[in-house]
Amino acid sequence: MEQTINLWPLLGIAAIIVGFVLRFNPVLVVIVAGIVTGVAALMPVTTILEKLGAGFLSTRNLPLILLLPLAVIGLLERHGLKERAQAWIAQIKTATSGRLLMVYLFLREATAALGLTSLGGHPQMVRPLLAPMTEGAAENRYGALPPEVRHRLRAMAAATDNVGLFFGEDIFVAFGAIIFMHNFMLESGGIETEPLHIALWGIPTAVSAFIIHAYRLRRLDKQLASQLAKLNRDALHAKGER
Repeated sequence: MEQTINLWPLLGIAAIIVGFVLRFNPVLVVIVAGIVTGVAALMPVTTILEKLGAGFLSTRNLPLILLLPLAVIGLLERHGLKERAQAWIAQIKTATSGRLLMVYLFLREATAALGLTSLGGHPQMVRPLLAPMTEGAAENRYGALPPEVRHRLRAMAAATDNVGLFFGEDIFVAFGAIIFMHNFMLESGGIETEPLHIALWGIPTAVSAFIIHAYRLRRLDKQLASQLAKLNRDALHAKGER
């Protein structure tokens, strides 16, 4: 006889989606989702509370790990880290936003492939350094930037970090996803593979991702040149009419 699968515990996922869409407190949303999942799975109340407590104890040091880098970065920004980054990149006359992000993409992929995934990241690299340098390179060429251009440059800086990390870490043989794929193929299909072979097959994907995103960054430079040149012409024309 076929065993009936209980799908009601998936209500916990729905609770998380609804909670985040309504922008409730994330901790409260996770706790409620855990309770909903446990109740839907017909777990005893004591078991639900025990698992929630065990999860809390296993991650009790996580806030400290997250807050310490943020405090250091905030202190550096207060003492002019963003301004110094913009001034430094302004000294490089050939620098453009796209070229700068291409260099970072290469470094991010290369370091992630070696397992050094913590060298980059949004809070410690993109926000305080990469995004201001990207904006500084554009300002050095085109002057003051409109808000929509600034937001686009910041988004592209964050996307570049994501692409470099995601496809670079797949080459690192000790990455968790590679071990997972090795175990999954062995247990589910009886396919014997070596983690090193899986990592090597990630290289063509990483190279393709670099080429595709580098092309997008090259298009970004051309689009910025066209858009900002048009805005400058319109501003000069409006000033001349006055």
